[in-house]
Amino acid sequence: MTSDIIALILGLIGLGLGLIAFVTARGGGAAREQAAEKLRLQAEQILAGIRSEADSTRGQISAAERGLTAAIQTGTTGALTKAFEQITQATTAVGASMDTMRQSAVEEQRRIGATLDLQLTTLRESNEKRLAEMQATVNEQLHAAVEKQMEQSFARVVDQFTAVQKALGDVQAVTAQIGDIKRLFTNVKTRGGWGEAQLRAMLEDVLPAGSFEANRKLRDDTDDMVDFAVAMPMRGGAKVWLPVDAKFPVEDYERLIAAAEAGDAEGERLARRGLERRLRDESRKIYEKYINPPVTVEFGVLYLATDGLYAEVARVPGLLEEMSRECRVMILGPSLFPALLRTVQLGHVTLALEEKADQIRALLGATKTEMLKMDVVLGKLAKNASVMTNTIETARTRARAVGRKLKGLEAIDAAQADELLELEASLPALEQDDA
Repeated sequence: MTSDIIALILGLIGLGLGLIAFVTARGGGAAREQAAEKLRLQAEQILAGIRSEADSTRGQISAAERGLTAAIQTGTTGALTKAFEQITQATTAVGASMDTMRQSAVEEQRRIGATLDLQLTTLRESNEKRLAEMQATVNEQLHAAVEKQMEQSFARVVDQFTAVQKALGDVQAVTAQIGDIKRLFTNVKTRGGWGEAQLRAMLEDVLPAGSFEANRKLRDDTDDMVDFAVAMPMRGGAKVWLPVDAKFPVEDYERLIAAAEAGDAEGERLARRGLERRLRDESRKIYEKYINPPVTVEFGVLYLATDGLYAEVARVPGLLEEMSRECRVMILGPSLFPALLRTVQLGHVTLALEEKADQIRALLGATKTEMLKMDVVLGKLAKNASVMTNTIETARTRARAVGRKLKGLEAIDAAQADELLELEASLPALEQDDA
């Protein structure tokens, strides 16, 4: 029983030491470490006291056992009585010691428990305070981050909204321009004027000045005037015109496009048939009003203002060939009409080169005639130069002969010689040449 009590006390002390170690490990701070160290020292002192008392009690029991053993061996009643008294005293002392140890252990356990409760309470409060501070710091940082993110997001939203407003303004401007263009194309007269302006720009860009006329009358039996008449390159100075008329059947074209986008095959077929009928009528009008040989060439041009419209017309099987064959009208768009103008321009350039070649040929003939005349003059000049050369040689020969005869005479000063021979007034040119 004594051993069980000692073991229990030692277990409680070990539990206290374990709690102290746990507090030290979970705590933190110099004050808590000092308190834990103090508790550890107290527990070790108590443990040392309990061990000392336990050793003393164990010694008393051992002495009583030895006395009892000796009394039994001797077999005397006094010895046995004395041994039992010693055992009784030892047992009483052990019981008192155990009671004292039990009370001391209980008190120490209570004190350690109170100390541990205080330390745990302090630790809990400290942890709660630190957690509150950490939570406040985290909340502050999170609030700052959220505010910063919201500000950045709001700034991006504002920028995007500004960009959307700007784009919306551009779209509105483009819509207004499209509306203006639509109103422009809705008016037949304005639409025709736009086609004529486009056609005039091409003519002015490709052909030389004076090679075309606008709104020219080509027949005497009608007052109808073609949009443009292009002068074809012809020899002899006579002007032969190429009639060019601009057309833009936008209603038929829009009906065709709308039917194609809607996937209405029957509507597309009817719209294409209407466009074909319109172009046949316009080609027939050009043939009847503007093609008038020999004032004009034997064909005319129907100009379509857009390549898209020309592409839809070209998709009608045989329409272009039929109009060219029956009405002698070429249907051209903005991509093909400049090629025809380049051909006409090359004709004008070729004709101009031919006229210049005739002038150059006449000039070279006149030059050849003058060269023949110059050759005759040079022949006469050469003949006269030959006679002059012979005369000069004869004079030099006679002068040398006179010089040989006068070789023995002494020459006088040149000025005196001029004065004696009176050569100063008669030969000024020779003096200038000598100078």
